[in-house]
Amino acid sequence: MLKIDRSELAAFLRNRRERLRPEDLGLPASSRRRTAGLRREEVAMLAGMSVDYYIRLEQARGPQPSAQLLTALSRALRLTKDEHDHLFHLSGLMPEDERRPRTEHVRPAVLHLLAKLDDTPAVVVSDRADILAWNAMHAALMGDPGRLPVEQRNIAWQHFCNPETAAYFLPEDFRRTGENAVADLRVRLAARPDDGRLRALVDELRERSEVFAELWDRYDVKRRRTDHKTVLHPVVGRITLDCEVMLSPEHDQRLIIHSAPVGTPAHQALALLRVLGTERMAAGEI
Repeated sequence: MLKIDRSELAAFLRNRRERLRPEDLGLPASSRRRTAGLRREEVAMLAGMSVDYYIRLEQARGPQPSAQLLTALSRALRLTKDEHDHLFHLSGLMPEDERRPRTEHVRPAVLHLLAKLDDTPAVVVSDRADILAWNAMHAALMGDPGRLPVEQRNIAWQHFCNPETAAYFLPEDFRRTGENAVADLRVRLAARPDDGRLRALVDELRERSEVFAELWDRYDVKRRRTDHKTVLHPVVGRITLDCEVMLSPEHDQRLIIHSAPVGTPAHQALALLRVLGTERMAAGEI
C-alpha cells in the first residue's frame, strides 16, 4: 500500500504549476505577475476545486486527494501520462493500469530470446536500472557487465559515477541519456517509495554526482522508451543505433535492444562487431 508523500507532492505541484503559461491555457496574461507560471487560484479554478484545498496541497498539509481530484489536477496542469501516474504515486494511490508484482528474476523465455539475438546487442534491466542479463553482442558493444562489481551493474550508476562511460557517446547523446535516466528513476521511486535499495541508489547518485543532483532537482518525469543514439566504439568506430525498449509489465523489467537498418554503415559495423566479439569471447577477453 503506497503512502502519500506530502512534501514531494507539494514540490511536484509547484514545479508543474510554475512551468505553465496562462496563455497556453486560454487565460489572460498579465504583466503584473510576480512569479512565473500559473497562480494557485487559476489551477484550482481549472481543476474545479477550492483554492484553500489546493493551497494546502502545495503547503504539504492537505488530506489525501481522491482519484477523481487527481485526474482533474492532471488535466488542469496538462500532465503527460507518465506525470499523471507520478501524481497518483505521490498521493498514495496506484494508477488503474498498474497492478504488477516486482522481481529481479528474468524469465527463461526472455533469456532464450537474448541467446537468439546473436547479431543484436540486447540487455535486460530492472526498474531500478540494474543490469540483470545480457547477450554477447551487448558485451561486445558496451563492455561485459560481468566484469563489474555487482553493486555497479546499474545503468544510472555507470552513467554518473564511471567517468569512462562518456567516451562511448556523443556529448549530446550522453547528456540526453542522463536526463532520461534521472527522469525515469524519479518515476520509479514515486511508485516504490518504500524500496530501500532504490532510494539508496538515488541518494548515492545525488551525493556523488553534481550533474545528477541538478537533474534530480528539475523534477522531470518520464519513463524510458524508444531512443536513437550514436555509440563511439573503440574498435569499429561510430555506430548510430535505434534503441527499442520492450516493457515486461508483469515483472517490471525492460528488454533494451539496439539495432540498425539493413545495408547501413551501422548495420555493417554491428556485423563486424559480432565477428570481433565472438573471437574475443573465445579468447576470454570479453
